[in-house]
Amino acid sequence: MSNILEVRDLIVKYGGIEAVRGISFDVPEGEVVTLIGANGAGKSSTLRSVVGLERPAAGSIKFNGEELIGQRTENIVKKGITLVPEGRRVFVNLSVYENLRMGAYMRSDDLNSDLEWVYQLFPRLKERNWQPAGTLSGGEQQMLAIARALMSRPKLIMMDEPSLGLAPIIVQDVFSIIRQINQQGVTILLVEQNANMALHTADRGYVMETGKITMSGTGNELAENDEIKAAYLGKTKK
Repeated sequence: MSNILEVRDLIVKYGGIEAVRGISFDVPEGEVVTLIGANGAGKSSTLRSVVGLERPAAGSIKFNGEELIGQRTENIVKKGITLVPEGRRVFVNLSVYENLRMGAYMRSDDLNSDLEWVYQLFPRLKERNWQPAGTLSGGEQQMLAIARALMSRPKLIMMDEPSLGLAPIIVQDVFSIIRQINQQGVTILLVEQNANMALHTADRGYVMETGKITMSGTGNELAENDEIKAAYLGKTKK
């Protein structure tokens, strides 16, 4: 299977501090890949670099073989990458429908089939179609943020902490939807502190610590690793 995204020797700096310290990883087309790690490990900086919101100090980011570093964010989105940011960041004064239209702002074709698709994935959004997004619950806002990103018809969707601050039952719903999106052909790069859910959803994963990748493997391999269990899954080594 070919890689839709290839990151090589990526360095991201804020002032004199290296947030990402020369990492390399691949995202194969059609898979779910997760980056796990503690706060401050450099995961979000990595995603922001892929979509052009951060300018790396060094390295290469290739999407379907094309270098992305130096390209504007809107051009990267047009190529088929979207980011669901941490904290949802929906437009609270706009309705659910208007938020979804904003996700397709660079499209000029008919949106009806895509609207029906996201309403099938998120029936609650259809019920709240004309409600201001600010009146939705946290879980509904997260669903709206994902649905809005899907409206651009991405080939690769990146999600930054989609379960953050949600009740456990809603977390289950969100990860179920992530699996459905992937089953419909969308490649997913997932940053997530809920390592248990992430690793049991992902085909493969990478562990980031202080800006470096320290471990990689399939989702199942990492979930069964004693060091990962002790550090991220709340289980003590035997």
